Amino acid sequence: MEKRFTNQNHMNNFHNPLLLKGIDKALARIIKAVNEREKIVLYGSSDVDGITSTAMIILILKYLNADVEYYVPDKAASKQFNTEFIESHVKYLGAKVIITFGCGIDSLDEIYLCKKLGIDLIITDYRKSDIIPVDTIIINPNQSGCQYPYKDLTASGIAFKIAQTIAGYYHISCVNKYLDLVSIGIVSTNINIDGENRIIVEQGIKAMTLSNNYGLNAIKKLKKFQLVDINTLKACADIFMAQVNALGRMDDAKIVIELLTTNDEERAERIAKYLINKSKKSL
Repeated sequence: MEKRFTNQNHMNNFHNPLLLKGIDKALARIIKAVNEREKIVLYGSSDVDGITSTAMIILILKYLNADVEYYVPDKAASKQFNTEFIESHVKYLGAKVIITFGCGIDSLDEIYLCKKLGIDLIITDYRKSDIIPVDTIIINPNQSGCQYPYKDLTASGIAFKIAQTIAGYYHISCVNKYLDLVSIGIVSTNINIDGENRIIVEQGIKAMTLSNNYGLNAIKKLKKFQLVDINTLKACADIFMAQVNALGRMDDAKIVIELLTTNDEERAERIAKYLINKSKKSL
């Protein structure tokens, strides 16, 4: 019988994240980095799916008191792992681990540079590719030899699988609360909302209804959302998309990530108001 993973907070069945090829190695490296306070840098693609992935992993790693930073490339380099970023940012930050979200599978020069600098790289991507980097931790349901039964995970879906394994190791019982972010990432893409994506979105609607995320709650309040449904998720995705599509610069994405990760309620409302007004102007 197919292995399933059940979160303690909900009786909703998800596929076992450990069926993803490479996730066991990724978990081991993340645990080492967290426990030894090594610098972890998250590198997300500059679309809503990549940004929600980055925000979610920031939240769970900060909950564990990890030393974590993030970077989002400009729009032109969205799906490419960036050499300039490695040379100008990673060396300065002293990163020991880089985790990509929705990008990096075909960035061979950058992968080689990380190895040369002694940086361990965890690539999460969902795109099919004929390029197979050697001696690199890759999590991709579409890579050869991956037994994960559902192949349409997006960047945020794969990030949630990582979050599930981290939560399992550290006995974090509330990991499903991040499904609001995951579901916004999913509906921002053109992927089919079926199978496990459908389960995630259904649970994401419940998570957003009860969310303690100051940023999402500020949007709900300012937009006067009385009922959370899939249209609410899409509305949030559209607000974020208007920001990251503006010029495609890292600073544009940073504002959204700040909204989704701040623990300051008043700041969340200020950012939400700015983003909502900007999205209206883009119509």
